[in-house]
Amino acid sequence: KPQEKPKDSGKVTITKTFDFAGEEVKVTKEVDSNSKEAKSFLKQQEKVQSAAPASLPTVSGVKRPSSMSSLLGKIGAKKQKMSTLEKSKLDWENFKEEEGIVEELAIHNRGKDGYIERKAFLERVDHRQFEIERDIRLSRMKP
Repeated sequence: KPQEKPKDSGKVTITKTFDFAGEEVKVTKEVDSNSKEAKSFLKQQEKVQSAAPASLPTVSGVKRPSSMSSLLGKIGAKKQKMSTLEKSKLDWENFKEEEGIVEELAIHNRGKDGYIERKAFLERVDHRQFEIERDIRLSRMKP
């Protein structure tokens, strides 16, 4: 079940539980309290909280669980499934945070050190080398 922990800095921490390969995976992320995701999450939390007291009948002012079926319903509640792609993305994000390489990867992927830039550079070098070798071969053939 999603949980919410409001912070003083205007951020909302959202925790969701997923089922991946029979294991319980908890995903926690912080978002701004003004974002769409945070607002929809808070609305969902209000609905869950307002529905919970109504489902429990009161007997002489004391709340009691209604029946065994409601307990089994709480235990057997289905968790949202997580795909392999989502799990891989989550693992990669966690690895980047643990190793502290988020900024390094951002710098590395833009500018001269980016993969596409290096690839284009190597292709240009290879093409120039081919032209030089071709010119040398052609000059040797014209005696």
